[in-house]
Amino acid sequence: MTMNLLERSLIEKAGYENGWENVIDSREGSVVLASARHRARVRILLRPAEKGWIVEVPPGLLLQELIRSLPESGCPDGKIVAGDMDELVRLLYRTARLAVSLAALTYSVRVQDALNQTGIDTTEVQRLVKQRIGQDTFREALMDYWVGACAVTGIALPDILRASHAKPWADCESDEERLDVFNGFLLCANLDALFDRGLITFDDAGYLMCSLRLSPEHRRGLHLSEGLKLRWITSSHIPYLVWHRERVFRQGDR
Repeated sequence: MTMNLLERSLIEKAGYENGWENVIDSREGSVVLASARHRARVRILLRPAEKGWIVEVPPGLLLQELIRSLPESGCPDGKIVAGDMDELVRLLYRTARLAVSLAALTYSVRVQDALNQTGIDTTEVQRLVKQRIGQDTFREALMDYWVGACAVTGIALPDILRASHAKPWADCESDEERLDVFNGFLLCANLDALFDRGLITFDDAGYLMCSLRLSPEHRRGLHLSEGLKLRWITSSHIPYLVWHRERVFRQGDR
């Protein structure tokens, strides 16, 4: 079964608006969608001899949860059926939300395992363990999203790359916000230090902004050339960048 260009475009649009902003593959036979917020992928194909689509989800906990929560949509082989575009939209949204929730669950399990190993479960130990594992999880997500290279320079040297939060860990209101791949950037160590201390930030187009505390000599020494910018930026980055510019960035010379 094949899909025409219009059908594939409609599926891509439905995915983008419902938690699947990355199109991995789009051809006559199928559309494969993914997201930076989680590691799940879905493959959408036309339903043979009937109206609608089949949504393929890799075997595992996500598929199990989908079949459990949507029993009326399950096929005998474990694939999910969407009879029309409205059903496909609901299914894509539900799958994306479940994938994000399961990612947070994995983080919670890692935290609990670490606490069990320490044998100490005080409030302070919980805080330190959550922050350490959260930073590791956040870095793993950013390494995936930025394909192992600095978000500005493109340097692919993991030893010097840091996971920089735009809205700091302590100021986030939830674990989902702390672990959101759009709440920060994978940066070389020098850019990470400057970003963390509010000496640089980025505008909504991704261009570097420097604090007045950085003199022309500082900028030259740090190779902060005019026109330096993020390799790409999405609308999901913007709220966090606004927060960083308003709360962290030190525009003046004090």
